[in-house]
Amino acid sequence: MIDRLAILGATGDLSARFLLPALAALRAAGHVGDSLRVTGASREDWDTERYRGWAAARLDRHAGDLPAGAREAVAAAVRYRRADVTDPADVAAVVAGEGPVAVYLALPPALFPAVITALHAAGLPAGSRIVLEKPFGEDLAGAQELNRLLAELLPERAVFRVDHFLAMTTVQNVLGSRLANRVLEPIWNSTHISEVDIVWDETLALEGRAGYYDQVGALKDMIQNHLLQLLCLVAMEPPITLGERDLRNRKVDVLRSVRPLTEHDVVHRTRRARYLPGRIGERDVPAYAEEEGVDPERRTETFAEVELELTSWRWAGTRFRLRSGKALGEDRKEVAVHFRPVPHLPFGRGEEARPNVLRFELEPEGLTLDLTGIGAHAHGLAPFSMTARMDPQELPAYGRLLLDVLNGDPALSIRGDEAEEAWRVLEPVLAGWERGLVPLEEYPAGSQGPPPQFWG
Repeated sequence: MIDRLAILGATGDLSARFLLPALAALRAAGHVGDSLRVTGASREDWDTERYRGWAAARLDRHAGDLPAGAREAVAAAVRYRRADVTDPADVAAVVAGEGPVAVYLALPPALFPAVITALHAAGLPAGSRIVLEKPFGEDLAGAQELNRLLAELLPERAVFRVDHFLAMTTVQNVLGSRLANRVLEPIWNSTHISEVDIVWDETLALEGRAGYYDQVGALKDMIQNHLLQLLCLVAMEPPITLGERDLRNRKVDVLRSVRPLTEHDVVHRTRRARYLPGRIGERDVPAYAEEEGVDPERRTETFAEVELELTSWRWAGTRFRLRSGKALGEDRKEVAVHFRPVPHLPFGRGEEARPNVLRFELEPEGLTLDLTGIGAHAHGLAPFSMTARMDPQELPAYGRLLLDVLNGDPALSIRGDEAEEAWRVLEPVLAGWERGLVPLEEYPAGSQGPPPQFWG
């Protein structure tokens, strides 16, 4: 296990809300101890004492459920250096020390090329690792250039392109339920499954993230990475093992099998929209274009939907809908697998059985199977559901990711070719939207989003 971690961008929201609490969770669970040395670097003119006070306050706010001793140990262990993370001399001072170091780029993705170039000039000790947050590049060309820079710095196995969705137990359960239950895998194909909805709808609006979100929008923020990863887990062929090579090979196969979207497909199988003023619960939400930090001329979408088809033996004829929206009336975060209806009902009363739906509920975690059976009246059909709730996972998603980084296990990180394939899937959508082929619809905050569209 590597015992040195450097966080570039250590005063940002990612560090405050996720990385520091993840370290405290690892400490509380006994996965790391006093030997782990953490250096935080950012442009603020702080010293270590001030940073430790800042870290302690954020840990109390975002990790208050963890033991006080674990929070205090993390806050007391971190050191701080003021640095320009694009300057090789400053970066060299941050990563200096004995033994390999894991360098976490908790930074805006636009800075990645300059920071990686600085790391290359500064030099990293043998055995070091680098961690990048999504999105990996801003388009296919950007992802290819980023991969080229990374390949000059470290071997691929030492590069961790992390997507915290993959470290969520309920997300992994999509694959686990398929492969550990004989009743599911034989029917996990287009013969029995008509469509799959992969949805991340949330009531949250911008919540102060305009500086980042207005640069990317819903398509790049959610669908291009998180939801395509879920697609991979739903649609992949059973891997021989869950090791990094077998698992990631099968995910790349799924992305390569996505039928390229034509201009006609972009017009008729993709949607984009942004929210208008509205009310969500007890709070009034301004229109997206009026949120602080938003440039209305960018026409950034807060709702995106894409329908994909896979050209494979298993999935020919099944539709996959990927959807994500902000400032909606309710949270809906799930993978819903819709099975085809039964071919014949013997009841003779003109009734229809609803198609079965298996729902992997992502937040809160749960599993629901919608079935049809005999209701209160003889021979009358009625819907019912079987529901299971999961125990909370031992470690938060970022805790699992950091542990994998420190242990050198890249199975749940995104390989370079996979990152490029994910961009290749959505390149036609980005191009079509840039040309205005798809109108930017609008929906009131607190609603269900733009009116449903039924694609032929």
